[in-house]
Amino acid sequence: MLDRVLQEIRGRRHFVVTSHARPDGDAIGSALACGQILRRMGKLADVVMHDGVPRIYQSLPFADRVIQADLAPPSDAAIVLECDSIKRTLLGGLEDRFLISIDHHVSARNFAHVNWIDSSAMATAELVYRMARLAGVPIDPDIATCLYTALMTDTGSFMFEGVNEHTFALARELVLAGADPARCARHIYFGHSTAKLRLLGAALSNLHREGPLAWIWVTQEQMERFGAREEDCEGLVNYALSIGDVQVAIFFRELPDQRWRVSLRSKGEVNVSTVAEHFGGGGHKCASGCSLEGPLSAAVAQVIERLRAERAAVNAE
Repeated sequence: MLDRVLQEIRGRRHFVVTSHARPDGDAIGSALACGQILRRMGKLADVVMHDGVPRIYQSLPFADRVIQADLAPPSDAAIVLECDSIKRTLLGGLEDRFLISIDHHVSARNFAHVNWIDSSAMATAELVYRMARLAGVPIDPDIATCLYTALMTDTGSFMFEGVNEHTFALARELVLAGADPARCARHIYFGHSTAKLRLLGAALSNLHREGPLAWIWVTQEQMERFGAREEDCEGLVNYALSIGDVQVAIFFRELPDQRWRVSLRSKGEVNVSTVAEHFGGGGHKCASGCSLEGPLSAAVAQVIERLRAERAAVNAE
């Protein structure tokens, strides 16, 4: 399928590169690297994100070239990274483009004209790296930095289930190409806003436990009171997962329309992607998400009930 992706790229001139709204590290790092790889191939490439680049990723190479927009600019084709539909990009204008989808999620869908999906990869960055190598594009320090950041964040700093020798082999190649691991980590893990820390305090004050399950939440009122952004919610769920005997953690974030965005994290015993998919979401075995109608008590009850069923199925095996 990679050969087909490169065939389609070589036959076209101008590309939009995008990913899902509220982009995470893999979405941003992979998109920045992909855009630069296309330019090295002699193509025109616009990296377009509906929500722009989150603060902690703004120091990455090429981040200042990202276009924040509601509508995709004109192009011959669009490369959509780690999305299960163009709807998740929140970008208008992609419906009539030639679409190439590159994804590594088990919940990926074949929505594009060309769909390269490999759930054995730990991050979409790995697929973008393979694309560059097969296309003969050298991995310079800037591209390596973007891809290393994507790999580091999507593996939970190499802690998630599925990380293996191939993951570290790729990390090694990127470091040899010029990525600085300490610098990449410093921007991500020591670049938090004051608002995020206050939000974390509020979330942890709501900590609830049920055996190996733990959940926290923040309200829209708290978001507004602390002056927090959407990106300040990223990673909060991991604090609940860090409890020694917790196997699954859930973070509920109230949205302005009173729906609740749900982030699920697992230490590997429970596959949270099946839970997220049940509610119309998706993701990885150890990191997934979905959205539910409120009130909070109803959203919590639905997710916890589904997790109980999932744990029971695991224990029955």
